[in-house]
Amino acid sequence: MTIDHNKMGIATSLVKKLTEIGIALSAEKNLSRLLEKIVEESRNFSNADAGTLYIMDDDEEHLEFAIVQNETMNIRMGGEAHPITWPPVPLKKDGKPNFSNVSSYVAITGTIVNIPDVYEAEGFDFSGTRAFDGGTGYRSKSMLVIPMKNKENETIGVLQLINALDAETKKPIPFAPAYVDIIASLASQAAVAITNVRLYRDLERLFESFIETIATAIDEKSPYTAGHIRRVQELTIAIAQKMNEQQEGPFKDFFLNEDELHELRLAAWLHDIGKIVTPENVIDKSTKLQKVFDLENLIDTRYEIFRRDIAIKALEEKLSLCKVGALEEMEFIRIDQKALEQYSLLEEEKEFIKSCNKSGEFMDDEKIVRLKKIAEKKWNYQGMDMPYLTEAELYNLSIKKGSLTPEERKIIENHSLVTYKMLSKLPFPKKLRHVLKYAAAHHEKLDGTGYPFGKKAEQLSYPERIIAIADIFEALTAKDRPYKKPMSVSTALEVLDSLSKSGHIDGDILDLFIKEKVYAEYAQRELDPAQIDC
Repeated sequence: MTIDHNKMGIATSLVKKLTEIGIALSAEKNLSRLLEKIVEESRNFSNADAGTLYIMDDDEEHLEFAIVQNETMNIRMGGEAHPITWPPVPLKKDGKPNFSNVSSYVAITGTIVNIPDVYEAEGFDFSGTRAFDGGTGYRSKSMLVIPMKNKENETIGVLQLINALDAETKKPIPFAPAYVDIIASLASQAAVAITNVRLYRDLERLFESFIETIATAIDEKSPYTAGHIRRVQELTIAIAQKMNEQQEGPFKDFFLNEDELHELRLAAWLHDIGKIVTPENVIDKSTKLQKVFDLENLIDTRYEIFRRDIAIKALEEKLSLCKVGALEEMEFIRIDQKALEQYSLLEEEKEFIKSCNKSGEFMDDEKIVRLKKIAEKKWNYQGMDMPYLTEAELYNLSIKKGSLTPEERKIIENHSLVTYKMLSKLPFPKKLRHVLKYAAAHHEKLDGTGYPFGKKAEQLSYPERIIAIADIFEALTAKDRPYKKPMSVSTALEVLDSLSKSGHIDGDILDLFIKEKVYAEYAQRELDPAQIDC
């Protein structure tokens, strides 16, 4: 047997080229670029002047134009180029399979069609092709149409190559049968690559949607924090993008690429996931006495009892006078006057307690001393002496600032540690490996006094510092918090400035935030007009 080494060399070269193309297609993760590359590589491999890639729609009712290329006409459409507005090719007409269009025929039957000259072909409607040629002066001649089948042997699209060109004359010639199987193999590789990219993209979308769903659920746990997580992630990305634009200054060497911005966005979406275990009565605590139920209602009820006790005692005194015949009017007036004075003192005392209950009131030592004196007073309940204020009520009312006790603040702060614990259970892929670190660090401070781990400046990356500033600005300006009024933009920036000077947040990022007015678009979208004062 004589071995034709020349043919073997050509075959080896083709296989090598096909392998290289397959590797290139497998490496491409951007679907638009992948589709463009499939047509380009197929044309190069077959020396075709033009090519069209159709993709089956989700309902498998149409073939949609994905890519159109024509070297002679210098046409590039679809993918990342100009969008294609041509109507899709239907797979059915009048309820029957559409065999008139060659692309739909190939998609339906899964067979390869190789036509030497479309103007002489029978059985297909090439009126669209003729119309294109008539309007452009182009001459479509040879055509190779191949179904693109994935690993499940499902047709996901159709590859259509037009006008194989002679290597020397550059004139259209039929597609050589010897190349058809190789190009079909290439189309199959392309189909697998498309399926993989779609699967990867769909899994990413599913993961992101799940994250957003969890974040929304956490926000919806409390009517007072709805939208917090969404707003924080929007501010986070706005800051990062502005930092990306800097050509000089402290951020001239800072840059987050598309994947890194995506990673930061997911971290911002997840930064409060630990609040899923935080009790609503702690998150929503707007006053010091608000617990699972509002303790202020008990105090109101108790003081109503005190009032009635005064009234009963006054009536008993009057009744005693009546029994002994002492019906002097002045004595009755004295009893009523005494009761009125006691009512007044009682009401003033109750209003003082209510004022102490407000989270916005700062409790100085003098007020706390008065509360303790009130708590020491006794009243009779079923023969037992009971305090005017219980230990729990006194403890909560004595909170000097805000509405949370130290124990409740620990519960709130624990959400950062829970965030870390929850996210540490997820097997994040390599390009999302920092999500855990970024998400759990939004309450860390540069001076090491933050939580949950007390990290210091050298341990905190820019993304972690960005989320921290976004979280604080959102909290200061939020108009849905029950325990405080929303700050104006200028006041919030003053608070951030004080936090920067005290070594809590990054001063360079804050300077950029203020100088570039990163907050402006956010404020217009999310804040009340009265808050926007700079």
